[in-house]
Amino acid sequence: MHQDGRHAFRFGIYPGALLGDETGIVHPVRPDDPVALAAVLDELQGAEPEFLVRIYHSFARTVAPPDRTPGDWADRTGRPGRKLDLVLQFREPTGSTDGWAQYVRGQVRRFGPRLGSVQICEEPNADLPVLDGSVPGVRAALVEGVLAAKAEVRALGLTAPVGFNAVPTLDPAADFWPALGALAPPDFPAALDYVGLDFFPDVFRPVPPGQLAAAVSWALDRFRHTDLPAAGIPATVPIRICENGWPTGPGRPEAEQARALATVIREVARRAAELNLDGYTLFALRDADSSGDRLFHHFGLLRDDHTPKPAFAVYRDLIAELGPALRARRE
Repeated sequence: MHQDGRHAFRFGIYPGALLGDETGIVHPVRPDDPVALAAVLDELQGAEPEFLVRIYHSFARTVAPPDRTPGDWADRTGRPGRKLDLVLQFREPTGSTDGWAQYVRGQVRRFGPRLGSVQICEEPNADLPVLDGSVPGVRAALVEGVLAAKAEVRALGLTAPVGFNAVPTLDPAADFWPALGALAPPDFPAALDYVGLDFFPDVFRPVPPGQLAAAVSWALDRFRHTDLPAAGIPATVPIRICENGWPTGPGRPEAEQARALATVIREVARRAAELNLDGYTLFALRDADSSGDRLFHHFGLLRDDHTPKPAFAVYRDLIAELGPALRARRE
């Protein structure tokens, strides 16, 4: 963290294969090989002083919470500079926030110095069963959780940024951002160290050939200049790409995954200084099922047997190339 409070640009990845799609939880056909994946993360991190490993934990008081994803990665962050990008999901089906703030503060205490960031809620503006936007009361939980996490981070003297994420707003009638601005107290923007954007251009909605970089820029501009201002979140709060990827599979060649990810990451880097972007995390390290027929089976840089696709070397080399330059711009 810089002396003026800004955090350097950081790269990261979701290392697991357990994930959720529009129908529920997708389980990997092969278990993680912790030793192999730790070596892969070392290779991706390279000389970067910090690298984020994204994990998801869930709060649910009246039902059993979903599986943590990935299971025990929190206990093996590995080499120096490897930090946890901790996502705390609000999955209480009644919408009650009883015990939520205590849970958030307890998770911050649990991981302490291992934390690289704390994200409150997962896609609270996306109304899908596996996402927090489908849970009643999620907006109140978001505000309460951010304030609780920030208070605990400050109390412990930690430097981990606190924020939340969202997906692009495509419906002009969507009220998430103005409703959040009306709900949040005056001290809410000051508690935010970042707001994350989860976006997957050319995945769920095809992008015409040659237009991927333009689609990325459009999404970044809309998030910065339309969505965040509607909630009263100023341009001084950084944006972070929390989830982005491009799956392989039927009709989606591995070579095209490498090209698509390079296009997206280079466009993010190109706009980073202008739009105050402070990080990029890729989804995901490995496939859930490399022989499966669904999009969510194939997001990995590695196949389900842990062998690399061409995109693995592309991401590794882009981190090594862009990391030092992006950090220098924020100094």
